[in-house]
Amino acid sequence: MSRPTEFILIRHGQSLWNANGRWQGHGDPSLSDKGRRQVADLGRALASEGIQHVISSDLLRAIETASILAEVWGLAPSRDPRFRELDVGVWTGLTRAEIEEREGDALVRFDRREPDLLAGGAESRRQLRLRVRAAAAEIAARHPGERVALVTHLGVVRALVPGTDLDNAQWCRVPAHELATVEQAKV
Repeated sequence: MSRPTEFILIRHGQSLWNANGRWQGHGDPSLSDKGRRQVADLGRALASEGIQHVISSDLLRAIETASILAEVWGLAPSRDPRFRELDVGVWTGLTRAEIEEREGDALVRFDRREPDLLAGGAESRRQLRLRVRAAAAEIAARHPGERVALVTHLGVVRALVPGTDLDNAQWCRVPAHELATVEQAKV
């Protein structure tokens, strides 16, 4: 029996907006200096994991993270826009306090994890789950039995592995068959 495809889910390093408490969504800030150091340390820590592919979101903070990691591991990263963070629309670039002031009721509903609430008027958690779970299933089918580093965002990690909470430049290992399925996203 062959081994299953395995994902190493990696949250990008600290970005400039993470450092300032700003909601990023599809916003495109770069990594902070601290974020670059976090990622370099992570690359060395994961160097013996036998990672065969590095795929990242197409947002700059993930691209920079993947590039640093791939260089340490001697791999060429690829990008997949389906692994972008939840689009938070008009909340992009705002602090939590600013969102509360402008759209307090919507933020309360967001915090309750209402699956169909359009965050900042843009994308719902259900839409995010459908998008990233289908993409992960496709990648698992394309790379049977291989170990794939997926450099992405906290919302994407939570959509794939509900209840997971990674800080910047943290990771978790998940066999592809244990990822939440596309069908589960419909409930």
